[in-house]
Amino acid sequence: MPSIQLTPAQRKEHRADAHHLDPVVMVGGDGLTGAVKKEIDLALNAHGLIKVRVFSDDRTAREAMFQTLADELNAAPIQHIGKLLVLWRPMPAKVKVEDEDRMPGPRDFKVLKYSKRGGQRPEVKTLRVLGNQRLTAGGQVKRSKTKQTSVKKRSQT
Repeated sequence: MPSIQLTPAQRKEHRADAHHLDPVVMVGGDGLTGAVKKEIDLALNAHGLIKVRVFSDDRTAREAMFQTLADELNAAPIQHIGKLLVLWRPMPAKVKVEDEDRMPGPRDFKVLKYSKRGGQRPEVKTLRVLGNQRLTAGGQVKRSKTKQTSVKKRSQT
């Protein structure tokens, strides 16, 4: 597949975004193996914009790797500076999984209450938590706080 073509302004914007990134994939002495390409593809799917560090002193080999990665992974070559390669590919849209069993409303939680005496079994309690409530770390059900309004707004209504 051909690589993505970007305008110089888009490339400049992606270079600025990639400035603070650390290399995600390192290419060692074996060069571009299938496993390395797969890792770069996974990183592009997860992040969109990535840096790749190549441990090779041959500049022409690095440029060839850069173009090969861009062509085979359908990515846009953003920057090749030193031993760092910056690649970009638009992130795929996330598929939202609809869970048919999940419905809004009260949720039931099982809470273990441990005895103060060490030898006894913990007591299992089932608590129902409504939409405006939460379960604390201690196993208590707390209601959410009402939004506070200022004195000035209360006097206006």
